[in-house]
Amino acid sequence: MDLVLFGMQGSGKGTQSKFIAERCGLTIFETGAQLRRLADEDSDLGRKVKSILNAGNLVPSEVVMEIIADFLHHLPEGASALFDGIPRSDDQQKLFDKLMAGENRDFMGLLIELSEKEALKRLTTRRICSKCKSVFPSFYTKATCENCGGELTTRHDDTPDAIRTRLDTFLQKTLPVINAYKARGKMLTVNGEQGIEGVTKDIVETLNPYFSCEEK
Repeated sequence: MDLVLFGMQGSGKGTQSKFIAERCGLTIFETGAQLRRLADEDSDLGRKVKSILNAGNLVPSEVVMEIIADFLHHLPEGASALFDGIPRSDDQQKLFDKLMAGENRDFMGLLIELSEKEALKRLTTRRICSKCKSVFPSFYTKATCENCGGELTTRHDDTPDAIRTRLDTFLQKTLPVINAYKARGKMLTVNGEQGIEGVTKDIVETLNPYFSCEEK
C-alpha cells in the first residue's frame, strides 16, 4: 500500500513526510528530484521532460503521471511510496486514480488538518535556512540553523497577501480532492494544530495499522 500526504501550507508536511518515510519504510516521490533525474536520462520520457523544462513550461498533468509511473517501476518489489503534493486538483486526481488502478497499487490518504488562521500565523512567522532550506517555526529563537549553521531568513513570498493566495488555491483545488477521498473511505486525519512531536505521535498511531510504523 502507498500513502498520499495532504495538508494546508504550514501544516508541517515537509517535516512529517521525512519522518514518515523513515519510520514506515516508504520512498518519497519528489517531483523535482524525479524531473531532474529524467532530464539527465537518454530516454523517450527523459527527452520529453528535458524539452519541457528547457522551454520554461509547466509539466502537464499527463506527463506528471508518466513520471509517477516511471518512479513506481523503479521501486524495489514490495516497496511502498509516499506521495506529497500529488494529486493537487480534480483533474490530477482522476489521472492519478486511473494510474494507480492500472498499476494495481492501493493507497490511503493522510491529512494533517490545520485551520486557515493557524496556517496564516505559522507562515508569516516561520524562517528558512539560507543554506539547507530547513524550515523553523516561530518558537525557534536562534538566528542560525541547528542543522548546518546557515542564516535563517524569511521567504520573500511569505507575505499575508501571497500566503492568502496559496491558501485559497489549496481550498479551491485540493480540498475537493481530500473530500472525495474521505467519501470513499480513503482518508486518514491527524490534528495538525498541536506541536511537531504531538503530530508525529498521532501519525505513528494512525498509520501503524497500515504501514507498521510502531514507535521505536
